[in-house]
Amino acid sequence: MESAPSSSPFPVPGAATPPESPPPGGWAVAAGCGAQWWSEGWRLFVAAPWIWLAITLVFAAIMFALAFIPFIGQLASTLLYPVLAGGVLLGARAVDRGEPLTVGTLFACFDRHFGPLLILSLLYFAGWLVVSVLAVMIIVGGVGLGTLSAILTEDPLQSGIAALGTLGATAFVALLVGVALGIPLLMAYWFAPALVVLRGDEPLAAMKESFRANLRNVPPLLIYGLIGIGLAIVATIPLLLGWLVLAPVFATSVYASYKDIFGDAGGA
Repeated sequence: MESAPSSSPFPVPGAATPPESPPPGGWAVAAGCGAQWWSEGWRLFVAAPWIWLAITLVFAAIMFALAFIPFIGQLASTLLYPVLAGGVLLGARAVDRGEPLTVGTLFACFDRHFGPLLILSLLYFAGWLVVSVLAVMIIVGGVGLGTLSAILTEDPLQSGIAALGTLGATAFVALLVGVALGIPLLMAYWFAPALVVLRGDEPLAAMKESFRANLRNVPPLLIYGLIGIGLAIVATIPLLLGWLVLAPVFATSVYASYKDIFGDAGGA
């Protein structure tokens, strides 16, 4: 299994000198990098904190406004989210390179990147739609079995208990199916926007690369996720105000993890 390059900000101790280009699925990095990604994200945030806060507020305002548009608002926010997130990733790379960061960077992907990111959104949305449909079908099937059982049982109390038991078991199975299918989908999406924007990958190829990178780096991503849960709890306590800082730090930490695993060959 390949190791991270010596030029990586978070090298694997004792790793041999790797090739200049990352292998398919990126490099495997040490488990401790999961914590260092947050540190690197914080470094990129404090380099331009007020601009990052302004970007976060504009991003949140757009998502909030779209949520109030009937029918199409939720779909529009789902499709536009990676486009705006791509701008944030470009902003993180700009700060990392010592280049200026502006609020307008948030809209930097409304260019040649817009089409691929929109396709990526549609693929991700379609994936969750399939997962949701399967879960609903399992629940509906369970309700049907429970109803049939109630009809065949003469005792109303017994039939009610049996129906509730069937519904509970069915809901649990649906949850397991949703998790089993949802986690791979999240893995396929995690690095995909960064791969499209920063490396120029095609949407489907980016999802495949993201999935392979997640499989190759389970320990650091697990540590990263556990720290993120703790930070999310802390950020939520003061009336969600902590998210004004955590949201941009999260975005810059995603860039840090991408750079560590895939390197930075100059961008797309």
